[in-house]
Amino acid sequence: MERFPDRDSLASATAEILAQALTTPDPRGLVVTGGGTPGPVYDRLATRDLDWPNVTLTLTDERWVDTTSPLSNEKLVRDRLLTGRATGARLIRLKDDGGSPGADARTAEATLRLLPPWSAVLIGMGEDGHVASLFPGDPDLAANLDPEGERLCVGVARAGLEPFVPRISLTARALLSTRLVVLLITGEAKRALVERIAADPNFAPPAATLLRQDRAPVRVLWAA
Repeated sequence: MERFPDRDSLASATAEILAQALTTPDPRGLVVTGGGTPGPVYDRLATRDLDWPNVTLTLTDERWVDTTSPLSNEKLVRDRLLTGRATGARLIRLKDDGGSPGADARTAEATLRLLPPWSAVLIGMGEDGHVASLFPGDPDLAANLDPEGERLCVGVARAGLEPFVPRISLTARALLSTRLVVLLITGEAKRALVERIAADPNFAPPAATLLRQDRAPVRVLWAA
């Protein structure tokens, strides 16, 4: 775990790591996350002089709400990342007009299947250990966490935490099709959770799937 003295330095370091990942040879692709923590990362990354027209973005997960809603992860990315220098990047949306999270997930998956591995995946983690919208207790969790699973993107009927709205989520197979996973966390509870996953092999919340695999390197970045 890489520890930073404050959240400003955490955001700056994360933006630098992602920018470096996007300077690798083509193709360039980035999976980004929602929530409160990554906003400052996106503010910084959007100012970087990268080859943005050749960058493809998508989301780790999305709430099945209107994309103008404050709850929308797409809105966060459009407001904070797809601005300035980064305006020209391509965004693969998860929320569409298919009538249900499952239908929209299949639409997104059809595009995702055509893409090569991502340059990086930026993802958060809940205090219950969920990643993307892969929540403990979901009846389809085992299939969605299987790195060899069939699906890349799935509908999630009910979230395990607020807001209790349906979701669309990438699966572990999609999240691990990358050159780098960056797990961005803040607060003592999440730090302790990551340390417990490392210490206790019998403790297996969804985040353990990302942390205990050898498909892609993982950097865990933390500040209080």
